[in-house]
Amino acid sequence: MVNQRWTVSRRAVLRGTVAAGVATAGALTAGALRPGPAAGSPVGRRVAVLGGGIAGLTAAHELSERGFDVTVYERRALGGKARSIPVPGTGSGGRPDLPGEHGFRFFPGFYQHIPDTMRRIPFGDNPNGVWNNLVAVPEARFARGDGDDFRLPLRSGLRTATPDAFRETLAALCSTALKMPVAEGFYFADRLLVFNTSCDARRFGQWEHTSWRDFVGGHQRSHEFRALLSRTLTSIMVAAKEDVASVRTIGTMGEQFLGNPMEIGNDGGIDRVLNGPTNAVWIEPWVRRMRELGVKFVLGAQVRGLTVRDKRISGASIVDEHGAQRTVDADYFVVALSADQARTLWSPDVLAVRPELAAMERLTFDWMNGIQFYLRRPAEIARGHTAYIDAPWSLTSITQNQLWTNKLTSFGDGSVQDCLSVDISDWNTPGKLYGKPAKECTPDEIAREVWAQMAAHLDDRGDLLRDQDLHSWFLDPGITWQGAQGRNANTDPLLINTAGSWEARPEPHGALENLFLAGDYVRTNVDLATMEGANESARAAVNALLDVAGSDAPRCRMFKLYRADELEPMRRVDADRYAAGQPNMFEVHL
Repeated sequence: MVNQRWTVSRRAVLRGTVAAGVATAGALTAGALRPGPAAGSPVGRRVAVLGGGIAGLTAAHELSERGFDVTVYERRALGGKARSIPVPGTGSGGRPDLPGEHGFRFFPGFYQHIPDTMRRIPFGDNPNGVWNNLVAVPEARFARGDGDDFRLPLRSGLRTATPDAFRETLAALCSTALKMPVAEGFYFADRLLVFNTSCDARRFGQWEHTSWRDFVGGHQRSHEFRALLSRTLTSIMVAAKEDVASVRTIGTMGEQFLGNPMEIGNDGGIDRVLNGPTNAVWIEPWVRRMRELGVKFVLGAQVRGLTVRDKRISGASIVDEHGAQRTVDADYFVVALSADQARTLWSPDVLAVRPELAAMERLTFDWMNGIQFYLRRPAEIARGHTAYIDAPWSLTSITQNQLWTNKLTSFGDGSVQDCLSVDISDWNTPGKLYGKPAKECTPDEIAREVWAQMAAHLDDRGDLLRDQDLHSWFLDPGITWQGAQGRNANTDPLLINTAGSWEARPEPHGALENLFLAGDYVRTNVDLATMEGANESARAAVNALLDVAGSDAPRCRMFKLYRADELEPMRRVDADRYAAGQPNMFEVHL
């Protein structure tokens, strides 16, 4: 939703025979939509990708590069949650509408799959295509509502050659940069050391079933510790919840951010963003490239069901943009919908063949949506992301004009000089201005409350946010106010990793021979609801499809997350200790 400014107070092959078995090329049933070329399509090469978000686009890209005839069916807009959303009616004088978004996105240096895809998307004269549109930011700001703010330079500095070096350096970082008591800095370093030296069996057998807050003792530590290392590291940094997210998930992220000081194997800087609106500098060039490869896109297509016959999907039912029900005929089907949408397709017939999919009902969802504030002057808040440590709604922001090549004055009415894009991670805690959680606030109240919470953190040393500088705001249209119920609805909830949820997450392929799953809910190494997870899962789905098809095409490249080689001997020791029912060797000394 958009509004004008307001005045507010401060705040390998499985079997080639399957390819022949799934070949149903030929006449279409009445009302069917056929992917790929109308004639001359190779037998067994037609793929219907259901969903046009990052997972669906990745699958389409990889398959089209390998000669498959691909059609993507998407109900709304290509790019999913990562896309730009033009703010309706704001463009004038030949300028495009102001660019809005579901929420800002960042690309950590340990991301490998997304950057690999970006390098294969041509963009002007860029030598590495869209990848060259990534910009590293030099710092992060942690703003306090009741204390001094601090800025954290985003550069290497930790040493992990030995456990002592790791804990001493990390403890020093916590106590100086994060202004935390030295003892708690050492405590946190010890907890990360326990995880980093844990074997895989312990990670899945113990830490997968333990919450992050319990692991770090967040409820027993100081306010600084709880705010920064328990709450911020989860809800703000990696879009998870401290009281339910597993140690395995959050610890793995800590291993990437804090346990790789030399950035070994990293694709780039710790924190990167795009140098322009996502559609302009990534999604649209990507779609153009896929069209060149022969991919077809059908928009306005809502998937309603899957038909099962002889342990195969024989068709997908959709409702098209005109409201007519159609049947999609293909040789292979890639379901690339979000988890909440995908699980509605698991009919009794589907579950009879893949009963493990029923466990997806145990997956948990929450809200994490964004709002953009368009400003008449540049906002000099930070040269990167800002976390509002004490904000009830767990806010994080970034000012975008400083990072974009095409400046914001070329959008809208020409008067906007900056966009303060804010992510709201907590929609359940009452705010300070209205005393209500975001779920129960009108769009206008959400805008005012977010502005007030940020101002309370930023304006204690001067007016960084001035009401007179506010041009307008735009709330993610996925949030819609339900007046009769007195609360909001959300069409784009976020999958939240919870302790023990790995067992509820499916593999990309199972007993349904021609059905493949892609999405951030599928089991991946990154194990988080991220663009990287969506891209990784799609590659795994495509590789499984190539196996089933008996294809000799190269498999999609898969990357592994970093682990410090220096700690490997300790992980081997931990494997023996875990098998013997003993705690991690460093746990003993706490």
